[in-house]
Amino acid sequence: MPEGDTVWNTARVLHRALAGVRLTGSDFRVPQLAATDLAGWTVRESASRGKHLLLRLAAPETAEQRTLHSHLRMEGAWRAYASGERWSARPAHLIRVVLRSATAVAVGYHLHELALVPTAEEHTLVGHLGPDLLGPDWDADEAVRRLAAHPDTTIGEALLDQRNLAGVGNLYKCEVLFLRGISPWTPVGAVPDLAGTVTLAQKLLAANRGRWTQSTTGSLHRGRTSYVYGRRAQPCRRCGTAIRKEELGERVTYWCPVCQPEHPATRPG
Repeated sequence: MPEGDTVWNTARVLHRALAGVRLTGSDFRVPQLAATDLAGWTVRESASRGKHLLLRLAAPETAEQRTLHSHLRMEGAWRAYASGERWSARPAHLIRVVLRSATAVAVGYHLHELALVPTAEEHTLVGHLGPDLLGPDWDADEAVRRLAAHPDTTIGEALLDQRNLAGVGNLYKCEVLFLRGISPWTPVGAVPDLAGTVTLAQKLLAANRGRWTQSTTGSLHRGRTSYVYGRRAQPCRRCGTAIRKEELGERVTYWCPVCQPEHPATRPG
């Protein structure tokens, strides 16, 4: 699931493969960048901002700097291969960009919002995002302030709104609310401890940095990594009640109706 920790891990993989390296070629397979040639450009760094990935580049003979931005959404992925290694991650028709160097190749599959902008203008692509849970500038107080500014929004929808805090996806939304004993339909204004909810979200994402198995339970064994997410009709790990699944906004949500009782201000029934 490409949530904030997955994008953070992906950025580090690309950084290890390409940072400080001069590109020998590029191949963009999207109309808006089809004629772009980054041969000779040097990759300065690879970074993440919430669910957005930013490859920062420097021109070969000038002070010009650009950023290659991509969003993974649900299906996107980047893979780094050694030069000459077979590209085996996804079918070739899903490739959107290829970046080549003398020693490594980075391949972007099924990427979204692919854009190349001056680095000084990154804010036009990610400036709307709230504090990044895994960023060096993480600000829990600001995240709480942004959440609290919309008290009538359900907490389930508010946590997914990247303008409030950047990096939480559906998995972490469901798990955080279970661990806090909060119904996903509770209005933000009725959540008793927003700061505690935000702090827990940051801790869960941070715990999964550097590994590809996302776990909120502490176990890395298959089938034991989550409390409620992906566990519809299975028994709650706390009370044994069947986990429920239902649509909330544009996404599905998983919760335990006993451990996460409905607040009086939530939806009926």
